[in-house]
Amino acid sequence: MKLTAEETSQYSRHLSLEEVGERGQLKLKQAKVLVIGAGGLSCPALQYLVAAGVGSIGVVDADIVDQTNLQRQILYTIEDIGKYKVEAAVSRLKKLNPFIQLHSYITKLDSDNALDLFENYDIIVDGTDNFPTRYLINDAAVILGKTVVFGSINKFEGQVSVFNYHNGPTYRCLFPTQPSPELVPNCSEAGVLGILPGIIGSLQANEVLKVILGLGNLLSGKLLTFNALTLKQEIFHFKKNPSLVIASLAPDYQMFCSLDDGLEEISYQDYLKQADTFNVLDVRNKEEREKLYIESFHIPLEELEDRYTELAANKPLLVFCKSGVRSKLAIKMFKSKNFENRLVSLKGGINTAAVNS
Repeated sequence: MKLTAEETSQYSRHLSLEEVGERGQLKLKQAKVLVIGAGGLSCPALQYLVAAGVGSIGVVDADIVDQTNLQRQILYTIEDIGKYKVEAAVSRLKKLNPFIQLHSYITKLDSDNALDLFENYDIIVDGTDNFPTRYLINDAAVILGKTVVFGSINKFEGQVSVFNYHNGPTYRCLFPTQPSPELVPNCSEAGVLGILPGIIGSLQANEVLKVILGLGNLLSGKLLTFNALTLKQEIFHFKKNPSLVIASLAPDYQMFCSLDDGLEEISYQDYLKQADTFNVLDVRNKEEREKLYIESFHIPLEELEDRYTELAANKPLLVFCKSGVRSKLAIKMFKSKNFENRLVSLKGGINTAAVNS
């Protein structure tokens, strides 16, 4: 395999590096990388991997572009709203580098397809935002002996690591049990500084190139943390747990980190059909309530344990928040207090009311 004249021109700055050169660029050309997710982390990671000349890149995602994505998912524009992220991303990336292969997988990663998808790639980039999928990625990679380059973000802080490199420490070695969801809310609930996924996603791309080229000190057995407000970076070391044995995938990784525990949910449309039968509680903060309001009692989640006795108990209680996480936490609190009335969470939160109004 050789570089064409056009490729030699395109990658000239790499070729000028003694540590890369033509030999390293050919390694990149032969490499196969699968990126899980096409959101905030994956957008910069994909752009730099494509620009670097990684020869075969797959993208897995089932979501469509939403206007709320544009604050941080820099591959997309207003014109892409409503399109599948994978299709919009690949269309734009092809214009950046026509000398590589891009593969689209418009599907949600699950236990049924993970092994088949991973089989054809060398390195897996985890650009996801939820614990069930992270554990699934880890387990599938361990079974097949694939390296995972991990990233995560929350508000102003991010993390990067490399898992299962040459059978090294894995995600489960770092997080043997899933953190409680109330400790790590999703971006919709907690928010995220728009530039942060750009920084963390770029660091992920950097680790991928280091793995392919055999350069530098990898973040294998190390967790890098970054704070966008202070610019403080720290590296924490962790070891492989030899007692962990993963021989097969779990049938349903959504069982991990589940807040459901048998909690009852109702859609906004179904609620409207029987609105008179419920008392309604809003557990968002004051600022959120001012932006979008439906008739309800209002007690912010952080005040609920001290104030829940203020609520009327003559009807079943429907609890809602922005996206459905805090409402479930509120219901767990009510149950711990032996609240006697029927408790129901608004599925998808007030966001669904806005969409369907």
